[in-house]
Parts: sequence; structure tokens; C-alpha cells
Amino acid sequence: MLPKTTRAAVYEGGGTIAVVDVPLPDVAPGELLVRISACGICPGETVRWYVDGKAPFGLGHEPVAIIEACGAGAAPARPWGKPFSPGERVFVHHHAPCMRCRRCLRGDYVQCAAWRSAKLLPGGMAQFAIVPADNVSFDVLRIPEDVGDETATLVEPLATVIKSIRRSGMRRNDRVLVIGLGVMGLLHVAVARHQGAEFVLGADRIASRLERALQLGAHAALDVSSAPLPEQVFAATDGEGADIVIVGPGTREALDAAAASVAPGGTIVVFSPLAPGESWPLPVHEFFFKDVSVVASYSAGPSDTRAALKLLAGGLNVRPLVTHRFGLEAVAEAYRLVAEAQEALKVVVYPGAR
Repeated sequence: MLPKTTRAAVYEGGGTIAVVDVPLPDVAPGELLVRISACGICPGETVRWYVDGKAPFGLGHEPVAIIEACGAGAAPARPWGKPFSPGERVFVHHHAPCMRCRRCLRGDYVQCAAWRSAKLLPGGMAQFAIVPADNVSFDVLRIPEDVGDETATLVEPLATVIKSIRRSGMRRNDRVLVIGLGVMGLLHVAVARHQGAEFVLGADRIASRLERALQLGAHAALDVSSAPLPEQVFAATDGEGADIVIVGPGTREALDAAAASVAPGGTIVVFSPLAPGESWPLPVHEFFFKDVSVVASYSAGPSDTRAALKLLAGGLNVRPLVTHRFGLEAVAEAYRLVAEAQEALKVVVYPGAR
């Protein structure tokens, strides 16, 4: 018998997370009912202005799941494969584009109206979830046997990094600076090295994260508490600066550091937003004469999740990133650790664990 309810983590607002019983609708044509095996915590779900603006809502959008039931016709859109079957292990993207509108045809999947409205019910931080038909068609991926659950929880975050690096225009032999070495910054370090960056710098103020960046391939790790970051960057790059600067923290301080560290002809990637109403005074005069580009990179689409899964299946070293594991009933503590942004990197919740 299929479940009619599920335990799920719900953000209620004001910093409060509750684990409650949530009703599950019947599985409609084209949909899937999945049992969540593991779900990673996205650091974005600890940003108060962001989550309070959406509350209440079901948490979690980095799930690995087992298919429990399939609605009629539940299958990847052609040419991506055969119909889904119960028992298959899958990555489920919480958003999916329509693949038909002008935005999708341009490859701007995250700007598609359907993409922005799609979501899992109740969310990935639950024992069970319903996957909408469009998500099933365009961004549910079968996981190879040799890719474990913890590794697979990184498909969605890694996809956003792959998109970010693509939008940066990074070329082989570029010098890359990653500001902020949480899990997303460390993934940028790993992907930049994998794609042939000549010199990768990681910058943070937490010693354990600087050490982890070196483990993942950074050529140098810069402690921003020891000296101004631009000074350290120019000292490490023969006075030229970084060709690509990835800005992880959503702060003006980080953006200012990027502006002062970027090389002539370089690109700054804004990977996290400022709070609503907050602005960054762009040094247009300097950027104009230095030919500096500034691009934003928000989330990821189906082509990016496929590239991420391929990279993980190919052996990209992400094992050092998972630092903590919790059961669903302890999910509030898991989110607290991520929000502290200290020793915790990728925190994985196992909804079926006691």
C-alpha cells in the first residue's frame, strides 16, 4: 500500500524548522512517488532573508531517491531513455523547465516560468515525495550503481558550479580565484582544476576549509584574516590578478575584494545574491578600461545536472566534502551547523534513519 502521508522538514519562518506529517496526493499520470534515501542541505536554505520570504515551505532540494510508484507514462522525454520503474535509484531535480518556451530554446532554463514554479511535494527533506510530471520528463536521472548516495546528493550543487564555470568563460591556463570555501566554493576549486585551470586560489578565513581546498586541488589557500585579499592575490599571480573570480559569499565585502583582485580582461562571477534592496557600487570606470566582465550564475538546468552526474560517475573527488550526517528528526541541528558556516561542509540527512 502506498503511503498517504510523509514525515517532512518544514521551514515555518523566523528560524523555526519542524518535522511534521504532511499529506501525500495520489500519483497522477506522468508523476513519480519516491522514497528519499538521502538529501543534502543547501547553504542557501540557511539564509534568513531568503527562506523567510518563502515560508512556510518544505525544505530540501538535493535528494537521492528510490522510485516507489510510477504514474501512467512516467518516463524521461525522448531521447533520454525508457520509462521509469519502481525500485530504480534516481536523482530528482526540484525544478524543471518546459523545454518549449523562448527561454528554454535559448538555454536559459532557470528563467522559464515552468522551471520557477516546479517543485517536489513536499520537498526533498522528507521520507517520501511526489515528483511532478515535467520534472520526471526533463530532469530525473538514473544513478549508476557505482555512485553512492552521498556522492549523488552533490549532483544538484555540482550542476550549479558547472554552470557557473561555463558562464565565467574560463579557459585552460586561466588563473582562478574562489572567494569563500564552503561546499560550493570547494566544488568550484575541484571543477576549475578538472577543467584545466593553470592556477587555482582559494580564499577563506577558516583554517579547515583552507586545508580542504588544498586537498581538492587548489594551488594556494589564502587566509583573508591574515592580510588584505587583493594583496595576496597579486603576490601569488606575478602582480596580474585572477582571470576568473568566483564570489561565493553574498556580501559587498566579497564583491569589493573580487573587484580589487580581478586581472585585466578578467571575469567576476556573482554566485550568490545580495539581500533584497542592497546594491553594489560597480567601479564602472575601472572595469571599462580593464575590460572586466561581471556575470551572475543562478542555479542550473537539465544539461548541467547531466554533466554533473557524468563528472561524479567519472570519479571527481568529492569525498572530502561530506562532514556530517543526520536522521530526519535531527534536521534542525543539521541546518544549524550549516548556518554556522564553520567546520560543517556538506551535511547529509537520511530521512529513513532513526
